[in-house]
Amino acid sequence: MSSVQTVRGPVDTADLGKVLMHEHVFVLGEELRQNYPDYPEPWDEEVRVADAVAKLTEVKSRGISTIVDPTVIGLGRYIPRIVRINEQVDLNIIVATGIYTYNDIPFQFHYTGPGLLFDGPEPMVELFVKDIREGIAGTGVRASFLKCAIEEPGLTPGVERVMRAVGQSQVETGVPITVHTNPHTESGLVAQKVLAEEGADLTKVVIGHSGDTTDLDYLCALADAGSLLGMDRFGLEPFLSFEDRVNTVVEMARRGYAEKMVLAHDASCFIDYFPSAAREVALPNWNYTHISDDVIPALLERGVTEDQVKAMLVDNPRRYFES
Repeated sequence: MSSVQTVRGPVDTADLGKVLMHEHVFVLGEELRQNYPDYPEPWDEEVRVADAVAKLTEVKSRGISTIVDPTVIGLGRYIPRIVRINEQVDLNIIVATGIYTYNDIPFQFHYTGPGLLFDGPEPMVELFVKDIREGIAGTGVRASFLKCAIEEPGLTPGVERVMRAVGQSQVETGVPITVHTNPHTESGLVAQKVLAEEGADLTKVVIGHSGDTTDLDYLCALADAGSLLGMDRFGLEPFLSFEDRVNTVVEMARRGYAEKMVLAHDASCFIDYFPSAAREVALPNWNYTHISDDVIPALLERGVTEDQVKAMLVDNPRRYFES
């Protein structure tokens, strides 16, 4: 039997149940929040924790047993708050290690590492591996997957350095990887190339945000190289409409790729990129229950089978986390 580390400890992969493979509990600019606590709206820790508990309880009520949270450095990861919330919700939360950057790395890594002013081993690898093997920041909560990003700017030196560190960390620990990508620049293919050069197992890689495109040739190329497709932004309709997102999954399933897709919303209980009230008006379906309430019925109506839905929600996530 294989187990995966969650916020509440190890869980057998066979017991993960239905999994949303890319959801955030919080997305925060912690430094900004500490210095400007009223921007973009006042922060109240107790209110935010209670709201998160309520929203995650609602997820559980839809039959979802696990969420995979790729919140890492650059997105405001703070594990003690997640622990506190998870103590109040019977839901598996799987957390990540890594760095989220579109361009450059944090200054704390600028001068230390291979060939730099302070020459030596890559410090990011050491930090990521410690998060996986020992736990994050003294909490005892161990990361179970790695996260990096490659966006519209492409493979900048900073993005490449993080990505190679993530690939090296996977080789050392065996945990899987999720990559934030921009399908309109086909950056998933670049990520696969770089990670493969580091010896990473592409069958243990989710190419995130693949559901933002209707380019089936691109999606098939990613899947044929071994990776899972993150059809993981349901509810973000300004990026791609509900109909296009659903129809893309339907067609990929018809072509035999149900075993290569995972589902999610990339939603959060709270994100400080914009005021909550504005978000709710502009993005009314960007929440944790949209897939359960709207997407799955639409997929079934269009011919996706129950077994294919199970593959995307249960079987593929289980295999992803199996060692």
